[in-house]
Amino acid sequence: MKFQITLLFFAISFTSLAQEYDLAFNDTIKRLSPVIITPKQQSPERMPEIKENILFSGKKNEVLKLSNINGNFTTNNAREIFARIPGVTIWENEGSGIQINVGVRGLSPNRSWELNTRQNGYDISSDVFGYPEAYYNPPLEAVETIELVRGGSSLQFGPQFGGMLNYVLKRETKKKFSFETQNTVGSYGLMSTYNAIGGTFKKFSYYVYNHSRSADGWRENSDYTVRNSHVFVEYRFTENTKLSAEYTNMDYKMQQAGGLTDEQFNANPRQSLRERNWFGTPWNVFSINFDTKISDNFTSNTKLFGLIGERNSVGFTATPNVEDAINPATNNYANRRVDRDYYKNFGLENRNIYKYKLGKINNNLAFGVRLYKANTQRLQDGKGTTGSDFDLSIEGRFARDLDFTTENVAVFAENQFKVTEKFSVTPGVRYEYIQNTGEGRFGVSSGNDVAFPDKTISRSKPLFGLGLEYKFRTTNIYANITQAFRPVLFSDLTPPAVSDVIDPNLKDASGFNADVGFRGNYKNYLNFDFSLFYLSYNNRVGGIRQFLNNDEPTQGTFIYRTNLGETVNKGIEGFFNLNITRLFEIEKPYGNLDFFASVSFIDSRYTDFRIFSTPSAPDFTITETNLSGNRVENAPRYIHNFGLSWSNNNISATAQYRMSGRIFTDANNTTTPSANGVTGLLDEYRVFDLSTEYKFLKNYNIRAGVNNLLNEDYATRRAGGYPGPGILPGEGRTFYISIGAKL
Repeated sequence: MKFQITLLFFAISFTSLAQEYDLAFNDTIKRLSPVIITPKQQSPERMPEIKENILFSGKKNEVLKLSNINGNFTTNNAREIFARIPGVTIWENEGSGIQINVGVRGLSPNRSWELNTRQNGYDISSDVFGYPEAYYNPPLEAVETIELVRGGSSLQFGPQFGGMLNYVLKRETKKKFSFETQNTVGSYGLMSTYNAIGGTFKKFSYYVYNHSRSADGWRENSDYTVRNSHVFVEYRFTENTKLSAEYTNMDYKMQQAGGLTDEQFNANPRQSLRERNWFGTPWNVFSINFDTKISDNFTSNTKLFGLIGERNSVGFTATPNVEDAINPATNNYANRRVDRDYYKNFGLENRNIYKYKLGKINNNLAFGVRLYKANTQRLQDGKGTTGSDFDLSIEGRFARDLDFTTENVAVFAENQFKVTEKFSVTPGVRYEYIQNTGEGRFGVSSGNDVAFPDKTISRSKPLFGLGLEYKFRTTNIYANITQAFRPVLFSDLTPPAVSDVIDPNLKDASGFNADVGFRGNYKNYLNFDFSLFYLSYNNRVGGIRQFLNNDEPTQGTFIYRTNLGETVNKGIEGFFNLNITRLFEIEKPYGNLDFFASVSFIDSRYTDFRIFSTPSAPDFTITETNLSGNRVENAPRYIHNFGLSWSNNNISATAQYRMSGRIFTDANNTTTPSANGVTGLLDEYRVFDLSTEYKFLKNYNIRAGVNNLLNEDYATRRAGGYPGPGILPGEGRTFYISIGAKL
């Protein structure tokens, strides 16, 4: 496709929306200790030009330091945690927080699959190029920072349109031995405990944690249990060379309440019509990390990483207007469907920074290589039991048994040319080679196997990008435009029906991200970042309905899956945090009072998307229409978060209010809800959250909060299949209280 690099300079003006909150705090709380505790400093922060052999100059990025944020970390409440990052869409399937579903700039939040999702810099999703869904994320009580780099990250991290999301885990570097614990109880049977030990002794460092939680869930049939365990060890050979290894194991079992029709949702969003649906996924991720400083000008990092995991589901998967009832003839429920995936992924990434001078000015070259191989065995449509528990046994064999393999080799380089000490230009290139192969049984028809045609798709893809940054004293202007693409996914190769036909020349989705903005700090009381973005996403996959026999249309039709659509997402993203007490220089007597707002306006539309009708008697005519101008599904017009935080030496509290616009849930922009709840407009929603923390005796804390304080009835998504067709309600009002210590 044509890719034209054009950098525009904008004069950014923005009128921020505001919401006032009246909060009363009890000023009679007595301090239990006279120690001085540093008040919270509000996130987000920005990356330096270079960090850990990664070049961030000219890229839009945010760093959330979780110790500076009040929120419900126990259940990974993404609505609170990501509130300070503009333009983040969140799907709330249920309240467990086992999976975090986020997207940016109007892209789908489905298990964060438009983002390159990482933990400590290595991949944690199922298969980043074949099935990039993140079934695992670490417990936020174990996370030190969350790093988000928008589309400009695609040269150094991979070609994903959304960018890179990295969870950086806690470490202990100051003491020989430390112990941390956080124990929480809450609404609907919530019980959670997080315990960690860590330390540094001579040349060794270590950190070990275990997080376990369980709850009955706000909705009926929503109970879950989850455990996360992690081990980290490090040995420093010299001051400049170190070797570390880490291993994470997660195991969970969750009951899935399923979706609702609109009528059911309006009558009682807490109800559930499915008590036999379950999901579980043991997950193992590991890495070996080697860091060295070869010279004052050359540093290198190498990661060897892997993932071994499963995705297991069993349930009655009909739409919510179909009752899961006992059959009088058999006196049993219907057999459930069982689906299982097995993942084995291994990779190696090497990143380097070389510093050199052009004249008297320092310049920086970032370069590296990636090797990656992933295997997915997909077993689907097994005939499960008629029971109600988490039983994955089946009768006979799975109707679908597929084996997919992804191989990837990539090299990249970005060079920061400093024209002056204030102005830098960063061009870059990435070269990707990706090969996807598939084989196996696609289905069973009349007792006979339907073979999946052995398929191999290979492609070589160069990506180019350019970043600019101009620094003032404490602020800077940045601009970036970078190509992105999304390889053909396994789901594109395995449509629902065995009669569907796949285009042998199916193309990868391609496009680019562009943004320009102004960010920084003013004096000591204002932190801000305002930007414009433009995202082009081409070659979306869809289905063309065609006749089985053009001469005899009455013989039926089939779906031909090919590239049909193009979309453009554009908009405004803005954030500011104003420290009111610093502004008026009354911080000493009154503590820190911060007002923050993250606002985004998103216009996501199809510029081209062909669809085809199903023919019917008597003329059997297939009609083609185009959805050009329609809004992209699941992309709200606006997402705004407003918050007020107050903290002194011991107490901190945050009240925040989220506003999200209405969304269409299908490309046809269907407004009237379908009878089964799968399609139809979802209304805008407003949710208010309150979180507090009290620190005492230097090392102890009590945390408490209320999520959805006003008990708003709302929904963020509809599902066509997993985790249950229909509307998936957001949680109503819930409470939690937690006590912890760090010794």
